[in-house]
Parts: sequence; structure tokens; C-alpha cells
Amino acid sequence: MQAYVYKSRRRADTYVFLAERDGFARLPAALVQGLGQLDFVLEVVLAPERRLARADAAVVRANLAAQGFHVQFPPVPGTPGVDAGAGAGDE
Repeated sequence: MQAYVYKSRRRADTYVFLAERDGFARLPAALVQGLGQLDFVLEVVLAPERRLARADAAVVRANLAAQGFHVQFPPVPGTPGVDAGAGAGDE
């Protein structure tokens, strides 16, 4: 499965994965308003064996298949399994 990743200009470390390049019509209006402008950062193949730095690839694939998008918010400090040194762009 192909995914297109965009970074929010308004919310630091917040990324949107889309099933279609520039498929912003699938995003709820309230989400678009909250995230502000989105900048394209990465095109990635989400194969079953693919690992992502801050998201479960299976969950991302499921969300893309069901609704056409997945939002990755910044990690909450102190959350188990969160590597403070990993960058969200490392996907």
C-alpha cells in the first residue's frame, strides 16, 4: 500500500498519511482547520513488514483503507516505548 505523508505547519510533529497524493478531500474540515497548511514530505510503501518510528504500520494501513487517512500526533512525554531521540521524519 502506498502512502503520502504530509507535515502540519501549525502543529509541531504532527503528520497526516493519505492513501492518495493530495487527497485532502477525505480529511474532516475540523481536522484541516486545526492542522493548517500541510506540506508534502514523503511517499512510502507500507508493506506488512514495514516498520515506522512512531506509528504501528498495520494501524496506519487499516486507517488508510477504511477512511483514506491516518493522523500521527506527537508522542506524549513519558509514554512507554517512546524514543525521545527518534524523529517523526524517520519513517
